[in-house]
Amino acid sequence: MAELNSKTLYQALWNSADILRSKMDANEYKNYLLGLVFYKYLSDTMLYSAAELLEKEVTDLTSAQKVYEEAFADEETKEDLIEELKYDYSYALEPSLTFTALVASIHKGRFQLEDLAQGFRNIEQSSELFENMFEDVDLYSKRLGSTPQKQNQTISAVMKELAALDIAHEGDALGDAYEYLIGQFASDSGKKAGEFYTPQPVSRLMTQIVLLGKEKQKGFTVYDPTMGSGSLLLNAQKFSQEPNTINYFGQELNTSTYNLARMNMILHGVEVGNQHLHNADTLDADWPTEEPTNFDAVLMNPPYSAKWSADPGFLEDPRFSSYGVLAPKSKADFAFLLHGYYHLKDSGVMAIVLPHGVLFRGAAEGKIRKILLDNGAIDTVIGLPANIFFNTSIPTTVIILRKNRTAKDVLFIDASKEFIKGKNQNVLEPKHIERIVETYQKREDVEKYAHVAPFSEIVENDYNLNIPRYVDTFEEEEPVDLGEVTKDMQSIQTQIDDANRELAQMVQQLTTEEPKLQADLTQFLQFLEGSTNQGGESHD
Repeated sequence: MAELNSKTLYQALWNSADILRSKMDANEYKNYLLGLVFYKYLSDTMLYSAAELLEKEVTDLTSAQKVYEEAFADEETKEDLIEELKYDYSYALEPSLTFTALVASIHKGRFQLEDLAQGFRNIEQSSELFENMFEDVDLYSKRLGSTPQKQNQTISAVMKELAALDIAHEGDALGDAYEYLIGQFASDSGKKAGEFYTPQPVSRLMTQIVLLGKEKQKGFTVYDPTMGSGSLLLNAQKFSQEPNTINYFGQELNTSTYNLARMNMILHGVEVGNQHLHNADTLDADWPTEEPTNFDAVLMNPPYSAKWSADPGFLEDPRFSSYGVLAPKSKADFAFLLHGYYHLKDSGVMAIVLPHGVLFRGAAEGKIRKILLDNGAIDTVIGLPANIFFNTSIPTTVIILRKNRTAKDVLFIDASKEFIKGKNQNVLEPKHIERIVETYQKREDVEKYAHVAPFSEIVENDYNLNIPRYVDTFEEEEPVDLGEVTKDMQSIQTQIDDANRELAQMVQQLTTEEPKLQADLTQFLQFLEGSTNQGGESHD
């Protein structure tokens, strides 16, 4: 039944997007829908909590709203209640600004967009946790309608659609539904989706690997310096047996996406003290620089082959100084990798998705790769199928890195051929992920799938990590049986001869008084008879 409810919740949330879909593209309307879902979640959670604090039994949001309004009518009760709510949640909305109250005013024809805007401001100003959280929800955008009345109607329609959902009681399902929505927006956004979303199967694969053997660890720390919507970070909850103790560290350059990650954390029930998120350029200035700076796991899906300044000053930066060269200006892939690796604990594991070029390109990238391999930093290279990301169709690789390895061998896994072809994207199914993880754990050769390359083999290949050099997936074609081919050709020739004889008989019955036509018929008949005779001779 829970699964059915989740599906219903997903569908209801997605349906509410229909109101906005005709007005703007997915990259814009996601801000409205996700912002309104988040506001409703905060409002609903507060109403139910208030009823509990007041020791009143309520069955739905309407009765909770009534209890809340009555409490505010008594000045002493109101002050105590606000104090308690702010202590627990950092915010307390006026009764007239709850999502429930605003929807009631919509039905009465009294709703004003300014009331919702005021609700947004109240929450943003209540705590640093919510600062500028709703800045991407432009309630007065012309995209919503050409007049204030039409803008009001559009937002009212979305709010009425969402009002039917009691999302505060959905628990984990709401976090999953939010992820579902982000995924749907990613699918609709096309290339822009890569800015904020890593497909769930890839997230699961990477998270499972970095958490192997640490599932029971309390206080596990995970860091994503290019966190997008936070979905890659949040997967750690699914594979840890101590999910409430995980500490999440994430940085994101795009402010809209950063706000999305903050909402995503709260909707997944992550405690305020366990969220450490930062809005800045990861490569430009190192973060975090205050304790803790190193983490049990680093997960990254950075923008592929992005441009960066590669300023010579970075050669003095401790993230890059050990390598003597910088990633080229036109391709920041290794700059991202080295940043993440710098922040990895000695006992930690890092997983990063990058384009295949990092495995074999030369010049500065070749020098960086050689130093990493000489240090035993590169543990595993996993080749993924093409077209599994929203923002690119190229095949990608997941590189697993560790510190303080005694061995310098590299495990190569070619998982590029195992996927299910989807409508827009190819999909890694659970069985594909399981095989990769199992192969990673066993660290053994698997014919046409995996190879453990000793360091000597890496050196022999001049530090080139191109996967086909190590995993031979070539399939020999079945030998051709010439006897069978001859039989098939003879059978086909017999059919052709029979057809020609039948056609010749039909042509012989045709007559005409036109000399030209009669000459053409005679010539055609001779051709048919000749073809049949030649075919017959070849059978002997």
